[in-house]
Amino acid sequence: MMRSDRRATAALVLLCTAVFLDSMDLSLMGVALPAIGTDLALPDSTLQWLMSGYAVAYGGFLLLGGRLADLFGRRRMFLAALAVFAAASLAGGLLSDGWLLVATRVVKGIAAALTAPAALALITTTFAEGPRRNRALGVYALAGATGYSAGLIASGLLTQVNWRLVFFLPVPVALLVLAVAPRVIPAGRTDGPRTGFDAAGAGAVTGGVLLLVYALTETNWLAGGAAFLLLGGFVAIERRRRDPLVPLGVFRSGRLTSANLAALAWACATIGWQFVAVLYLQGVLGYSALATGLGIVPMGLAIVVTANLAGGLIGRWGLRRSAALGLLVQGAGILLFLRAGASGDYATVLLPALIVHGVGNGLSFPSLNIAAVGSLPDDRQGLASGLVTSAVQVGAGIGVAVLAAVMAIPASPLDGYRAAFLSAGAFSLLGAFTAYVGLRVRAEPRAPEPTRTAPTSTRA
Repeated sequence: MMRSDRRATAALVLLCTAVFLDSMDLSLMGVALPAIGTDLALPDSTLQWLMSGYAVAYGGFLLLGGRLADLFGRRRMFLAALAVFAAASLAGGLLSDGWLLVATRVVKGIAAALTAPAALALITTTFAEGPRRNRALGVYALAGATGYSAGLIASGLLTQVNWRLVFFLPVPVALLVLAVAPRVIPAGRTDGPRTGFDAAGAGAVTGGVLLLVYALTETNWLAGGAAFLLLGGFVAIERRRRDPLVPLGVFRSGRLTSANLAALAWACATIGWQFVAVLYLQGVLGYSALATGLGIVPMGLAIVVTANLAGGLIGRWGLRRSAALGLLVQGAGILLFLRAGASGDYATVLLPALIVHGVGNGLSFPSLNIAAVGSLPDDRQGLASGLVTSAVQVGAGIGVAVLAAVMAIPASPLDGYRAAFLSAGAFSLLGAFTAYVGLRVRAEPRAPEPTRTAPTSTRA
């Protein structure tokens, strides 16, 4: 292997490690919350924000993170945000005040929102378009998709020792990435002059998304109305700006728009389903927190295997077929949970559903990411990655809120779980339809890259 190839591989490992940490932190708190509440005598309202504070900040600052990565340098933004992430993790493990703990989670969410778009943009500009980039994005998708499940397992193990270890876990990993990254991750460059920073647009979209995720989490209609007003104001601002945060013209790309809508539906389905499935395993089947995490391991393995094969499958079948098929298989895995009852057998009922879901998840997520970032040129990769990652985070909030509401409708708790599984499957089918119809639109012509000739793009 040539030295440049080894360096690119090392850079990919470090970037995906950071994204894995971002994703894992979404689920690390779940199992630890009861122990934190007992130890620090915190009410449920405070405990809830240890989870939602991170998610709200992550979803709200993603577009801003993508723009900052394009303006101020992707490697610089990646390293700075990861350092903040590590510092906030360390502080959280040392503090004992409830709202200070929440503050560290919010800071970590903001740091993750700045890290993820920069990391994805660095990957797409390090690997040439074609099979190498597809394989790299498959590894990236694998890191993000397995982080959530790994967080459940790690949280169960660490909480048995001490809940503070849940906060400390990301610190040594982040410090290792920070020590090695400057040697292997290319500095890159920003093409063209730096334009002015769209402060008004950034404030409107960030505030709008924050309020939208908050409204979905808390079922707060006033916040929801304010969110739509801010998002409408964002559109008006972007139409008048010469250097907008999000040039609205990018949405003329049918592929970009469809990939982001399908990614939103993907997250509604899989993150919403995972939320309900964990409650079902513990609340109905009586699984312990550790048993729940270990029970999800086969799904994680299925994601790992499929994501490793995704690059070759996409090259053979094309993005449209791969994304749509992956979402259909993912939906089938979710709907298989309808077979589960008050005493669902793991080996014959739950295990097949988990494996099928993992296979579909591991194929669809890389396909949607490749379609989204492949629709914009290299100097817009921060924007492209910010859009698709934001779609996933907002979709996660929508999915959890909708499925939680659906669960509360039937009189029987078991019927509530079944209704939620059916709704999650419907989200996945909607995503498959969106991908199959929308991704047949071919990407717009790409600007030639100055240092290499772009190979033939992945077929639709």
